[in-house]
Amino acid sequence: MADTPTQEDELAGTEQPFVQHLMELRDRLVKAIIAIAVAAAFLFFFPGPGPLYDFLAAPLVAHLPKGATLIATSVISPFMVPLKILLMSAFLLALPFVLWQVWAFVAPGLYSHEKKLVLPLVVSSTVLFFIGVAFCYYFVFGQVFAFIQSFAPKSITAAPDIEAYLSFVLSMFLAFGLAFEVPIAVVVLARMGVVSIEKLKNFRGYFIVIAFVIAAIVTPPDVVSQLALAVPMCILYEIGIWAAQLFIKHTKAPNAAEEETASS
Repeated sequence: MADTPTQEDELAGTEQPFVQHLMELRDRLVKAIIAIAVAAAFLFFFPGPGPLYDFLAAPLVAHLPKGATLIATSVISPFMVPLKILLMSAFLLALPFVLWQVWAFVAPGLYSHEKKLVLPLVVSSTVLFFIGVAFCYYFVFGQVFAFIQSFAPKSITAAPDIEAYLSFVLSMFLAFGLAFEVPIAVVVLARMGVVSIEKLKNFRGYFIVIAFVIAAIVTPPDVVSQLALAVPMCILYEIGIWAAQLFIKHTKAPNAAEEETASS
């Protein structure tokens, strides 16, 4: 009996020599680098490295004593720190295009049911990371800096170093950005069969403890920022369990879906 179209190898005739793969990878890396360079050039002229740093420092400056400013303890810090922020911003601005290049390189080697899984994960993981960073900047920073300044003695004038502030901001952005990736991790683990949906549900209590431990380690020692990280992680874990059930249902291989239908 002849194979049906759904049983045919969807990758038939798509194999390419190894050197050709390397050349395609090189081309896509070059395109990604060019996109980041273009974004950096655009940001250099508008709004510029200085205003970018001012924007990043705004949550802290708003809670400093009147007349206080950030300081630079290194000779080259006023040049290097805004430049680092410019490059970081350029990468984030070009990130959708960079991820598209990654997707375009990987997609030809995937079956159609695998593409249904990978592309939504790439898009959703990017969106969730940006949401985590925005949540940190617009909500958490204000609470954290207000808490820290409330404990500062009146005899001390706060004048944070710009390099130390940049390091703090990047670590917090990374912590919250990765924390908001919890649903993606849950979906991938469930879809790969590493853990079942039932085990994920039973692990719920342990995850709450883990979330609060992580929040206590990566955030400043104040209740607000710890809750701001731990509570969203717990909520996102539940969303991940729900999303995993949908992904498992809609991204099965054709043969597996047919067998399940026949057995039901």
